[in-house]
Amino acid sequence: MKNIKKNIIVFILISVVFIFIWYIYNNASSKVGYKTDLPKVGAAIYKYDDEFMSYILNSMEDESYGKVALNVNDSQNDQNIQLRQVDEMISNGVRAIAINLVDPKAAQIVINKAKAWDLPVIFFNKEPESSVLNSYNKAWFVGTDSKEAGILQGKMIVDLWNQNKSKWDKNHDGKLSYVLLKGEPGHPDAEARSKYALDEIKKAGIPVEKLDEATAMWDAAKAKDKMDAWISKFNNKIEFVISNNDVMALGAIDSLEKAGYLSGNKFIPVVGIDAIPAAIKKIKEGKMVGTVLNDANSQGKAIIDLVANVAKGKNIFSGTSWRGNSDKSVRIHYVIIIKDNVDEAEQAYK
Repeated sequence: MKNIKKNIIVFILISVVFIFIWYIYNNASSKVGYKTDLPKVGAAIYKYDDEFMSYILNSMEDESYGKVALNVNDSQNDQNIQLRQVDEMISNGVRAIAINLVDPKAAQIVINKAKAWDLPVIFFNKEPESSVLNSYNKAWFVGTDSKEAGILQGKMIVDLWNQNKSKWDKNHDGKLSYVLLKGEPGHPDAEARSKYALDEIKKAGIPVEKLDEATAMWDAAKAKDKMDAWISKFNNKIEFVISNNDVMALGAIDSLEKAGYLSGNKFIPVVGIDAIPAAIKKIKEGKMVGTVLNDANSQGKAIIDLVANVAKGKNIFSGTSWRGNSDKSVRIHYVIIIKDNVDEAEQAYK
């Protein structure tokens, strides 16, 4: 009799422990979004150590909780690695793919792979050619309009130059003498940002003199090296540094600061694009004059909202505030950021 009672007590205790563990597991899994009934989604970032892309990735991971089981890959800036990752996603049974291409020209290969399995694809950040996007009815793009970034950067430069011309026009010749830091060669964002920024300056009637331009691959260290060389070559002739993104702008600022060019009469204005937190800090310190907010948080949210819908077989915009354009895109608008409105950028990255 005693053994029977002991066995019953042991059984009850084991049952209680099991129920407790089951309860904790299910509550924890619901909080972090890993329920087994969530559709699997594969994603790839062209390289994890791109600072701006890291903010999009953070937003995607936050937004995915409770919506999809998201598995993200680092493509290490190698298109062959990324294509193998796409194959692995497909073999692992994903219901949709979200991909930040290493090379936009590889979009057709990705579409061919997805199309063979009837899988939806959301491209983001790096935009495929429109003909490629239109070749598959389950392909879309989430990103920005590179032209808009350049236009707004140009307008910002015009306003800042007109307000500070007496201090910044060092030789008083009326010309804006600039150096330009470009992203990777042939990249649509780099080309559009450069062209439209300069077009806006010229359109405003400001004469310009290009001292030099150089490719720095969106990288701070490469930009610092370019800026070091320009300081040595042009001495006091540089009146403006225009950068295709904030990371390169920060590299230029590092160079200028060490050479004593960010104070007094030697001050050289620097502008970028993205409004990443490190750049906002420099603007607040008066070491950078402006940037253009590239809203990583909204982009990450849009990517997950759309990929979650298509993975569940719903209309792509069902239950979202996003609206598609005729070119099968969702565009997130840019915002000019200067010292007066840095709080807008801080809020976007909060």
